[in-house]
Amino acid sequence: QVQLVESGGGLVQAGGSLRLSCVASGTFFSIRAAGWYRQAPGKQRELVAAISSGDTTNYADSVKGRFTISRDNAKNTVYLQMNSLKPEDTALYNCNENLAATTDLFTSRNYWGQGTQVTVSS
Repeated sequence: QVQLVESGGGLVQAGGSLRLSCVASGTFFSIRAAGWYRQAPGKQRELVAAISSGDTTNYADSVKGRFTISRDNAKNTVYLQMNSLKPEDTALYNCNENLAATTDLFTSRNYWGQGTQVTVSS
């Protein structure tokens, strides 16, 4: 009964910015942790940014200083602010969220959104 929906992708020129959103809906207690992944054609999916339940963040080296992951628990939303975009950032971006169950707070599950395409032109 849980659904994640990403939005905010699109076409942007190199050096531009985009903000991706991942909204969780359905039956769950809270978002414990979340991550943004991306996959470009011919490449493996990689974790680009993650945020813990305590709001500790981690980033792939390729995006450090340019991307920022954040969350708004009241809105059940995780964001990825992407600045200084480069053509190599072009990929399908998916969010993953670890959600605590309503019936057992020690139980959690991971959910994936369907993705949003980011294309950066030079």
